[in-house]
Amino acid sequence: MAKSYRKPHQYKRRKPILKSRFFWLVILFLIVFSAVFYFLFLSQTFQTEKIIISGVKKVSEESLKSSIERNLEQKILFLRTKSIVLLSLSKIKKDILNEFPQVAEIEIKRGFPDSLNAIVIERQGAASWCQNERCFLIDKEGIIFEEATSDEKSIKIIDKIKTTPLVLGEKVMQKEDLENILKIAPKLKLDLKIPVKEFVIYPEDKLAIVTEENWEIYFNLKNEIDWQMTKLGAVLEEKIPPEKRKDLEYIELRFGNFAPFKFRD
Repeated sequence: MAKSYRKPHQYKRRKPILKSRFFWLVILFLIVFSAVFYFLFLSQTFQTEKIIISGVKKVSEESLKSSIERNLEQKILFLRTKSIVLLSLSKIKKDILNEFPQVAEIEIKRGFPDSLNAIVIERQGAASWCQNERCFLIDKEGIIFEEATSDEKSIKIIDKIKTTPLVLGEKVMQKEDLENILKIAPKLKLDLKIPVKEFVIYPEDKLAIVTEENWEIYFNLKNEIDWQMTKLGAVLEEKIPPEKRKDLEYIELRFGNFAPFKFRD
């Protein structure tokens, strides 16, 4: 019977780690990663140093810069940095819009390597919105953004609906309703020669226009403004001559195809 021989087990010699290609690739990756990490986030090259603001007229440029600077410092693990790469532009924008009611829009861009550029669009007053003897400028979106001065020559709108205190940055009127008032005002003044003192907003979409002669015109802000203006022009031309306007109490335009009016007793 033939003898069987077992082949001796051969042990493969482990390659020293310092001679491992994979080891040196890992080391190289860590070195490159660390260098890039340091360069982008910690080196002085990308630390935000300059804030450039344009477009401001009424808003304080220094206040805007202070607001932005509060958002510059970021934290990476136990390190603090002002790296321009890490900045959250959306958060900076949100904070500014919340803090400054006068700012309608702001665009913030990185100016590599170390500056931020902020382009500001300020709100423009379309009218004055008044409540309890206090008046605020309101923009075309229906948002109040600063207290109106006594020398403001804008259209005066008096609020007879809202009773709670007003807050700057608050939307107090629908854009479409404000557009209707801004549409009515020049037509009264230029086309019908009716000088207006103020516009008064009541519940149920009632708009009372108080003239300089102290008679009133009643509109519905949700109804077609052009048709109400047509009715007003017709009744003034056909039934109320200019010399009698001072004796009017009101003209009603809110209902149907008619424009009933009343003289003072």
